[in-house]
Amino acid sequence: MAAMSGPEERDAGGGPAAPSAPSAAPPGPAAAASLGGESGGAEEAAALLLEAGADPDAPPKKRLRAAGSGGGGSAEGAAGSVKLEERLYSVLCCTVCLDLPKASVYQCTNGHLMCAGCFIHLLADSRLKEEQATCPNCRCEISKSLCCRNLAVEKAVSELPAECGFCARQFPRSLLDRHQKEECQDRVTQCKYKRIGCPWQGPFHELCVHEAECSHPTKTGNELMEILDEMDQSRKKEMQLYNSIFSLLSFEKIGYTEVQFRPYRTDDFITRLYYETPRLTVLNQTWVLKARVNDSERNPNLSCKRTLSFQLILKSKVNSPMECSFLLLEGPYDDVKINPVIYHFVFSNESNETDYMALPIVDSVECNKLLAAKNINLRLFIFQIQK
Repeated sequence: MAAMSGPEERDAGGGPAAPSAPSAAPPGPAAAASLGGESGGAEEAAALLLEAGADPDAPPKKRLRAAGSGGGGSAEGAAGSVKLEERLYSVLCCTVCLDLPKASVYQCTNGHLMCAGCFIHLLADSRLKEEQATCPNCRCEISKSLCCRNLAVEKAVSELPAECGFCARQFPRSLLDRHQKEECQDRVTQCKYKRIGCPWQGPFHELCVHEAECSHPTKTGNELMEILDEMDQSRKKEMQLYNSIFSLLSFEKIGYTEVQFRPYRTDDFITRLYYETPRLTVLNQTWVLKARVNDSERNPNLSCKRTLSFQLILKSKVNSPMECSFLLLEGPYDDVKINPVIYHFVFSNESNETDYMALPIVDSVECNKLLAAKNINLRLFIFQIQK
């Protein structure tokens, strides 16, 4: 039997080859010490530790970790790192959407994490329901004053790997945005002649080939004029708004003030949320602003799309009709995005309230930001038109 064969037979090649365990799986510190003892010195043991990736002068536990992660244990180490990432995903994810946060991370008083979007949405829902917002995990109270940002989690999430949506390579989340916008060769890009009508979209590495073959630079003058006319129409509305604002700024009587919408509830059986400002004085007249959510529908908290509309009310008595232009803009300390829209109305003692007009918020996310705040702070401009 091979097990009974002597050293002479093995040297002669008559028996089976010796197992190659040391090359497949590097020995740990104990194995290295035993091998070193059998060879009669510590130099061989130190050499085996160095081969396994461990420092012989390091503490024993550190040598054990280094030896276990080297050589044949690399596959197990890689599997362990993947498992660690998966565990971190489950630990650091938002308790509401169960996804990793992309921006700010907030935590309740018990440490449960919420991404900024879900946190704002919870506060907005509680305002609509007239309830105290609570953490979905432990039901403790949450608000902007009770919750704080968790900068350590934000930093940890930014270092976790994420896959590029174009090339499928993995990058730290802190570098992924830059890679997708500037560096990825597979990112979607547009032809530089898109301003004259080229509709091409494709991966960045094909851009040079397309632009060399693009037919739009060779279009005739008449074809280009048709394209430019379409572009002019889209810009015309923007220029009309700017020109209107500039002309209003030349009026003699201009007034503006900071306004603060405060939340109230109607006296109906099913109460509805509405907002109202304290009385304010502009152009020597007293005014009040009111606002409502989704035009006072019964359950706006059940709708994904949320809007705010407002009306301007003249509280003073006037001797003659007062023709005004007015608009609302974001306040100096808010980051909500509002597109400026100019409204016109002729105020009189018989007609002192405007209809409800849409507050030109960009989208429902911005509306949730306003609803989540304790008060809504905006800036009102009124221009009196004199005949």
